[in-house]
Amino acid sequence: MNALVRKIESRLAGLPVPVAIQLPAGQRVGPAAAAVTLSFKDWSGLATMAAGQIGRIAEDFVESRVQLEGRMRDLMAVAARLVPGSPVESNASWFTQLARRARSIAHHSPQKDAEQIQFHYDVSDDFYALWLDPRRVYSCAYYASADMSLAQAQEAKLDHICRKLMLRPGERFLDIGAGWGGLLMWAAEHYGVNATGITLSKNQHAHVNRLIDARGLKGRVRMELRDYRELDEGQGFDKIASVGMFEHVGEANMNAYFGKVRRLLKPGGLVMNHGITAGGVGNSQVGAGMGDFIGKYIFPGGELLHISHVLKDMALAGLEMVDTENLRPHYARTLWAWSDGLEARLDEARAVLASTLSAPEAERVLRAYRLYLAGCAMGFEQGWTSLHQILATRPDHDLQSGSLKGAQSTYPFKRDYIYR
Repeated sequence: MNALVRKIESRLAGLPVPVAIQLPAGQRVGPAAAAVTLSFKDWSGLATMAAGQIGRIAEDFVESRVQLEGRMRDLMAVAARLVPGSPVESNASWFTQLARRARSIAHHSPQKDAEQIQFHYDVSDDFYALWLDPRRVYSCAYYASADMSLAQAQEAKLDHICRKLMLRPGERFLDIGAGWGGLLMWAAEHYGVNATGITLSKNQHAHVNRLIDARGLKGRVRMELRDYRELDEGQGFDKIASVGMFEHVGEANMNAYFGKVRRLLKPGGLVMNHGITAGGVGNSQVGAGMGDFIGKYIFPGGELLHISHVLKDMALAGLEMVDTENLRPHYARTLWAWSDGLEARLDEARAVLASTLSAPEAERVLRAYRLYLAGCAMGFEQGWTSLHQILATRPDHDLQSGSLKGAQSTYPFKRDYIYR
């Protein structure tokens, strides 16, 4: 044990903020005035820390085997320094790829997807409302100016997407994975589209339908509890958005997903795919146990692909990428805003969760979300994960359509219209 303690002491010396460790036997290692204190119930947790298995330490915190004291921002600065090597290195062996694909297939049937989405998004609407913006937009915001609040940046993101899609009054617009209806309502109320949203979350479905009734949008906006695979391809949509959804599709289903999107889109139409991408070329989750933690406690079945793989799958499905924008640091700032919002209201969050869960389960969920939001903010800052908006078309093969010969779509092949 002395060797392990010495190893821990050497790790503490190089950390960006003062850290103290409370050992299982009661003794304390580190400064008295530490910014972060970790108290371990058993020695195995210390060995995990020494090995840099950040995800395992996070699991021990959720399960009350480790106690953490200090600001989340300080804790994440420490966690980033403890990670050994790069957490986005990939194991590209044929066996690893085969096993990953088999796991992806098993985790993404329509029934499994519904269960996994409801596991996350149906935790509690009131819980999410504590730390999201008033529109409950649960995806990367767009900080068009440095002084924007979270609410302003989310509205800027909604409008950024609508402008990129060149939405026009009367167009048939589909939002795949419409969440609590932020984009659906914005597109209908500000751009006059005929909007359809789908979700697998029962809570979100009920919430958005209440909004539709309250705002007098029945007949022009609809929200369906439906899997994207079930959508009717008969009529076609002029424009499609998928925001924060394709992370749940699974690598094995990516070709089929983009193929479905292409068939739902009218020839010449535009689709915006906005989602999290992997920081490494060959990894489907972040290493050092962090991806495993998120899969267990937050997003079961979630899988990430590098932007190069996403673009390949889109091209194979017959979609032409016309614009790609990386918003990675915007998501870091968004997640810190969510994290700070939750940290400021921990007692309220605990009470809200305890209204539908047992007290121990409410505490587990709260601890998991605290680490998830702050940990993801740190991961986006570090470049371990990224966020891309990909605008694509379904070419109509009419060389005379569009503003330029050969455009074959409504896309003008210049960017100035987005920023007017």
